[in-house]
Parts: sequence; structure tokens; C-alpha cells
Amino acid sequence: MSSTSYSNELKAGLKEWIGLAVLALPALLVSIDLSVMILALPHISADLGADSAQQLWIIDIYGFMLSGFLITMGSLGDRIGRRKLLMIGGIFFAAASLLAAFAPNAWTLIGARALLGIAGSTVAPSTLALISSMFRNPKQRSLAIGIWMMCSMGGMALGPVFGGMLLNHFWWGSVFLLSLPIMLILVLTGPVLLPEYRHSQTGPLDVTSVLLSLLAILPVIYGLKQIAKYGLQIAPLLLVFAGLIFGAFFIARQKRLTSPLLDLRLFANRGFSSALGGMFGITFTGATMLYIGQYLQFVKGLSPLEAGLFMLPGAIASMAGMLLSPLAARLVRPARLIGGGLLISATGCLFLTQVGSDSGLTYLVIGYMLFNLGAAPLPSLSSDLVIGSVSPAKAGSAAAMLQTSGEFAFALGIAVLGSIGTVVYRSQVTSSIPANLPESSAQLSRDSLNGAIETAKSLTVEAGTSLVEGANKAFMGGLHAIAAVSGVIMLGIIVLVAIQFRHLRPIGGNQPDQAESIPEAEHSLL
Repeated sequence: MSSTSYSNELKAGLKEWIGLAVLALPALLVSIDLSVMILALPHISADLGADSAQQLWIIDIYGFMLSGFLITMGSLGDRIGRRKLLMIGGIFFAAASLLAAFAPNAWTLIGARALLGIAGSTVAPSTLALISSMFRNPKQRSLAIGIWMMCSMGGMALGPVFGGMLLNHFWWGSVFLLSLPIMLILVLTGPVLLPEYRHSQTGPLDVTSVLLSLLAILPVIYGLKQIAKYGLQIAPLLLVFAGLIFGAFFIARQKRLTSPLLDLRLFANRGFSSALGGMFGITFTGATMLYIGQYLQFVKGLSPLEAGLFMLPGAIASMAGMLLSPLAARLVRPARLIGGGLLISATGCLFLTQVGSDSGLTYLVIGYMLFNLGAAPLPSLSSDLVIGSVSPAKAGSAAAMLQTSGEFAFALGIAVLGSIGTVVYRSQVTSSIPANLPESSAQLSRDSLNGAIETAKSLTVEAGTSLVEGANKAFMGGLHAIAAVSGVIMLGIIVLVAIQFRHLRPIGGNQPDQAESIPEAEHSLL
């Protein structure tokens, strides 16, 4: 049988495409939940009386739990059934959302957000693994993953917009109730539209590996976030070191187990490891988005909702790129498409280096659009390469590794690029701080632009204006440095892609290894 005839036999029908819509909605919701708290937090702290430490935990605990349990949930879905795990996760996500919406105090909300993170960790591995089993045709699978990625990545940018709309009409708890109809659709239609899929030859879940994975992931991510916020200090460095030690124990245990939580043999696959490395590099530059948001709010004085609206064109460009990349990859080799996209993204970084504290927003909006549009082909196609390069039995673990790598890269990028921005800011703002300013106020001004703005309120108009103007210029210096480094990273990834993906033909093309990539029957399709 020819590869073309075999590919045609594997084509998905209407049921699978409707099922994809059911899978895309929870992915959109989970990513929205990561960013929607930006606007809701002031309302929550005022209503629940949350102090600064509690506010940090309300924001961070969701991401910590989400990233910490991804590997466990990916492996668990392979064992008990991906649809079953997704249904269980959906029910718990809805229940935790209700608890969060009506939380009577800050600690209850923190607990609810932790449960939301654990429930949310079932979504990405299960949905990507189910997509790999529902769409066996390479062209269809690539497009399906592109649609899923569009929703998953777009939710982060849409979160502040949705949050602003809800908070304009309802109380802060409404941002959590958005999940109820979506999870209801998932639970009611999932058993009908989604196939059950599990690996028939995996052993029981190794609880020790689960514990070691948590002890490896959570301290590293928390330590990196603390370094990003407060600079290099002994406590977060020790946390990162401890996480790395537990990570070494985790890896050593996986090598000994006959049914490991994470199959390290996946990294021997060149397509898997290269795609994972490229995704790590792209996600590493995520700090650029945070600096752009701060520029709009602190330098330009926009509200969070207004800042979100100005960033919306960039989000739309990213979502459009995610959707169109799989279609373009049917005609253009992935290496050329990804490399060309990253050149566009690097051009966007160049535009961002031209943004000034007194300039309009044209350079920023265009630069951010190019940055997102050009970066879109890599995550869209790499996700397909990661999932498509392994057997269906390992799809859940591969998807979990992809998402966990992204969490690490984002946290590390904020720590490293944020530190670069902070160093540039501090070196440039010093000359603008009044000489007679108390040391505590001077230190606050050196720490961040927001600190300088707060300090300026207690000064005379002339001194305050001078401090804010100098701090704005220093902040812009940090933004320019981060954009420049991000551009260099983009160029570096182009080299990686050109070398590692040069053998790949357009998606669906007649290539020798395509038939071999069709997974063997080492799974159960129930």
C-alpha cells in the first residue's frame, strides 16, 4: 500500500474535529487562568484583606502546582486513560473554581488556586496526547495541534482582556466562574466525542518518582521566580541547588525503573530533543512580554485593561501565526518556515529597541506584533514534531515534558533576562536619584521603576519629575537590552533549526521516514 493511500485511510472525520473544539476550550481556559489574576488581584486584596505575601501566593501558587504536576499527570494519563484523566481533571477544575469564586478569606483562595493548578495539569498532556491519537494523518495532526496551540498561547494574552470585561460588570469571583460552562461542555460531550486511550503495558505509578519530580521542579521554579523579583540571594539559590539535586535523584531512579514516570529514552530521538530545545529557547524570551506590559502601565501610565488592549494586536498575530503555520508547512520545509519566522521575530526585537519613553506606541505595537508572529511557527510545528516523533503510548509523557520544559524556560528567562534588565536599570537610574534622598527611598528607586514612581510622590514637583524621567529612560535601557538579547537568541535558534530540521520535508510530503513514524501497536485504543 502506498504511503499516500495509507495516509488517506488515517484521515479524521467530523467527529474528531468537533472533539478538537472540545479539547481546545479547556486549553484556552487553563492559560487564561494564568493571567486573569493580573486585574482581579487589587479587588481580591481589598475584599479579602490579603497582605503582600498572600497576594504573591494567590498569583504564583497556580503556576507552581501546574508545572509541578505536569509530568505526573502525563504519565498517569498514559496508565489509566487520557480521556478518564481529562474528565476527572475537568470536574475538579470546576469544583475548585467554585471554591475560589466564593472564597471567604485569602488562605482559602490560595488553597483553591493550588487545586486549580493540579487540576489544570491534567489538561495539556491529556489533550495533546488525545489529539495525536485522533488525528493520525500528518497534515491533519499538524493543523489540529496548531489550533490547540493557538488557544493555549492566546489565552495568556486574552486573560487580562476577559478579566477587565468581567470586572467592569461583576465581582472578582466572576473571573473563576468562566470555567464552569466550559468544563460542563467537556464533561458532557467528552465521553461521546473523545476516544479513550491508554498504554496497556505500563506498570503502576511510582509514588517515589512523583515525590522526587515535585521536589525537583517546585524549588527550582520558585527559586528562579524569587531571583527574578529580588535578585541573587542565598535562599533562592539554595532552593535552585536543592531542586537540581533532587532532579539528579529523579533521573537516576527513572533509569532503573522498568516503567518510569518519565521515559528518558525520548531524548535519544533527534526530532524530540531538537524540538524541545527550540521551544525552550523561544519560551525563554517570554520576559520581553512582561517588560512591554510594565512599559505600557508605568511609563505610559495606562490601566492594566488599556495595556492589555494595546498588546492585543500582538496576541492576535501570535494566534494567526499558530493557525497558519501548519498550512504553510505543507508547502514549505519546516526548517525554512521556522527560520524565516524567527528572522521576522528578530526584526520585531529590533523595532522594540527603538521604543522610547517619550515616543508613541507605533514602534512598540509593530515590534510586538512581529515578535509574536515570527515566533509562532516554532511552537506550532515543534509541538507536532514532539508528539509525532514518539509512539502514541508515550504521547502523554512527551506532551508533559514539552509543557514542563516551557515552564522552566519561562521562569529561567524571567530570572536571567529580568536580571539583565535590572542591572541596566540600576546602572542608569543612579544619576537621577536626588543626593539628599534617604537611603531607604534611594534603594526603592534603584530596585524598580514602580519604586521610583512611588518615591517621586514624596518629593517636590521638580525633583519628582526629574526622578521619574530618569527612571523611565533607565527602564527603557533595560527593555532595549532584553529585546536585543532576545533577538540574538532568535538568531541562535535559527542555526539550531537549520541544522537539526534540514532533513524534514513539507508536512504530508512523501518522505522515507514518514511511514516509519506511524506508531506501532504498543497501545490500547478502547
